[in-house]
Amino acid sequence: MSKQAAPSVVSLFAGAGGMDIGLERAGFDVIWANDIDRDACNTYKGWSRATVINSDMTKLNAAEIPRANLVVGGFPCQGFSLAGPRKIDDRRNSLYRYFVRVVEETEPDAFMAENVKGILTLGGGAILEAIIADFKSKGYEVKYHLFNAADYMVPQERQRVIFVGVRRGSGLSYDFPQPCKTRIVLGDALSSVPQPKPADICSAPFSSRYMSRNRRRGWDEMSFTIPAMSKQVALHPSSPPMVKLGVDNWVFGEGSSRRFSWQEAAVIQTFPAGMEFAGDLTSIYRQIGNAVPVELAYRVALPLRQAFAKAAVRIEYEAKAGDN
Repeated sequence: MSKQAAPSVVSLFAGAGGMDIGLERAGFDVIWANDIDRDACNTYKGWSRATVINSDMTKLNAAEIPRANLVVGGFPCQGFSLAGPRKIDDRRNSLYRYFVRVVEETEPDAFMAENVKGILTLGGGAILEAIIADFKSKGYEVKYHLFNAADYMVPQERQRVIFVGVRRGSGLSYDFPQPCKTRIVLGDALSSVPQPKPADICSAPFSSRYMSRNRRRGWDEMSFTIPAMSKQVALHPSSPPMVKLGVDNWVFGEGSSRRFSWQEAAVIQTFPAGMEFAGDLTSIYRQIGNAVPVELAYRVALPLRQAFAKAAVRIEYEAKAGDN
C-alpha cells in the first residue's frame, strides 16, 4: 500500500493560524490561507509554507482559491442577530455566504467551521437550523458541538461551537472527540514562561467595565477566556485576589496587579512556545485572542484525519478488488 499524502487544507479567515497549526499537528497540510489583517498574515507566514493572501475575501474570485480536501474557517455572524432563516441573507453575512460558496464551488471532502456559543440560540435556534440546511443543500452532512476548550488540554475556560461537514459520497465518517480526563491549570501552563518585559504587557487604564467583575484566577485554576481586546485581558495569577464591593463593582487587592503579557496569553491559547507575532502590542493581543486554541483544533482535527486515512484505505482496497 502506498503512503497516503496528507489531506490538503484551504483556510478562510485564518488569522494568525491557531486552528491551522493544530490541523498540521494532526497530519493535514495547509496549502492556502487568507485573512484581511495584514499583521495576522505576516505572523502566519512566519510559521507556515502555505500561500498566504492578505485580502478581503469578498474581493477574491472563488476560482482563485485552490481545491483542497478540507476547507476551514470561522465565519462571522454579526447579521445573524436578526432572528429567522430569511436573515441568512442579511448583507452583514456576506462572509458567511462566501464561506458557503467556496465550499460549494471547490467541493472539498469536508469542512470545519468555528463560531461563538451564541450562534446556538440566535433567533431561537432558527439561525442554526438555517446554517445546517444551507450546507446540507450543498451536499454535506453536518454535525456541530459546543466545546469548552478547558476539557481539551487548554488552560482556559473558552466555549466555542465547531461545525464539521462531510461530503456525501466521500467515504468519510466523523465523530467529535471525547473530553480529556485531565485539565491544565495556570500553574502548570505558565511554569516555564519567563518574566515578561513591561513593554509586553498592556498597561492601559482599567475601565469601569473591567472593574465590573472578577478578572483574576489563581495558579490552581484555569484562565478566563483570552479576549481579542488587550484592555480586557485578565490578571496574572501573581496579582492579589480582587475584592467585590457590590453589584458590578470590584477593586484590586493589596499589592501589585497586572494583566497577562502577550506571551502568557499565547501560551494559554496553546500556541507553540517562542512563536513570534507581527505588529504592535494591540495587534498581537488581538491575533492571539481571536485564534482557535491550537490544542483544541488539534484534538478536533485528529479524528477527522483518521477518517481520511480509513476512507483512503477502503477506496484503495475497493480499487484492487475491482481489478481481480
